[in-house]
Amino acid sequence: MAKNNSVRRIALLSMMIAIAYVGRSLLQVVPNVQPVTVILIILTLSMGIADGLIVAVLSILISNLTLGMGVWTFAQIISFSVIVLITGLIIKPVYKKMPTWTMVLYAASTGLIYGLVVSFVMKYLIGFDSFWAYYLMGIPMDLMHAFGNGAFYAILSPVLFPLIEKNLRMQGYVRTSSNDNYHS
Repeated sequence: MAKNNSVRRIALLSMMIAIAYVGRSLLQVVPNVQPVTVILIILTLSMGIADGLIVAVLSILISNLTLGMGVWTFAQIISFSVIVLITGLIIKPVYKKMPTWTMVLYAASTGLIYGLVVSFVMKYLIGFDSFWAYYLMGIPMDLMHAFGNGAFYAILSPVLFPLIEKNLRMQGYVRTSSNDNYHS
């Protein structure tokens, strides 16, 4: 039975990686608007930090094989890892009590967090002199990321939360409850 559960878990994580890859690939023409951050938020809230980190690292590595690999890949992985950690450690204990609009705002704020962390990491990877100049130049892109995250959370949460919970229930990890809030 445990082997069957691990196969289901791997299949679910693979599906999330595939959705992230396809989302990034299809939306590459719209700068910084893609569903990866929201997928990581929903997955971390549903399954935990370890699974969120697995999907974060693999989705960036796989999608960057076609979108472009470079030093920014490390910054992206670190930034998504920070978002997974914040989501798992701070948001997960309270998110079921939060109204939908609060979660949409949190998802949007992760676009700004992402940009800040990427800028900070890139400063040390590339070694440019002015962090603030680099960061401030990226704020319009961070705002697009934030807007996209808010919209994607509103669209994807009613779909992905039940899908993931159903999969977890099949593995015997989650009991159903009639008062579950999927932030829809």
